[in-house]
Amino acid sequence: MARVRQEIWDEETARRYDTPGTGMFAPEVVEPAVDRLAELAGGGRVLEFAVGTGRVAVPLAARGVSVTGIELSPAMIARLRTKASAAEVPVITGDMATATAPGRYSLVYLVYNTISNLLTQEAQIACFRNAARHLEPGGRFVLELGVLELRTLPPGRDATVWRNEPGRIGLDTYDVVQQHLVSHHFSFDEDGQARLARSTHRYIWPAELDLMARLAGLVLESRHADWVGGEFTAESGSHVSVYRLPASG
Repeated sequence: MARVRQEIWDEETARRYDTPGTGMFAPEVVEPAVDRLAELAGGGRVLEFAVGTGRVAVPLAARGVSVTGIELSPAMIARLRTKASAAEVPVITGDMATATAPGRYSLVYLVYNTISNLLTQEAQIACFRNAARHLEPGGRFVLELGVLELRTLPPGRDATVWRNEPGRIGLDTYDVVQQHLVSHHFSFDEDGQARLARSTHRYIWPAELDLMARLAGLVLESRHADWVGGEFTAESGSHVSVYRLPASG
């Protein structure tokens, strides 16, 4: 499974993923996350699971935070290296559910739905346990994850449209038995040529995440709708959840 995910995040995908200044890389998206993570780090060392091209790690390191990454895709690491050296942001090549970084950290974080790239409950539990292994007592594990709009899925339908704008269409197809979705991204150029990109995910409800955390010895400290502390409600489209490893003694 790790090999399959590594092949998905190839050089072409890494190039299209990296959109400096726009989309998920826009300052209004990145800066609140960096602000909150720097606060939670409290001056300690930080580890990012699935560090990717450094969307969050690079600006966090620029704040003076000591950031290490774990990343499965060599192509993503290669793009990160155009922004930060190995001395500035060290990266261990490996799977976020099993790879080990040296030492212990005050904060481990996993952002922008990335835990859903692990396609089984067992792998997601292993990811929580891996985070807990890397934390010092009292340290925190932070997750950012979307909440699916399954309430809008009519009986007998297995897809929802989440984007419909000139040049771009996005839809998700669901397997509600396996808790899987496939996100389909259609883009059209000026000549009408279409490009399709797909990604497969296992979606997780907040209550299931909390149980995974308990299995790893972590406890929920807070849950908000966003990085700036908005209230999490039944209408929230995403959440930022902070788990803590209890201090010994």
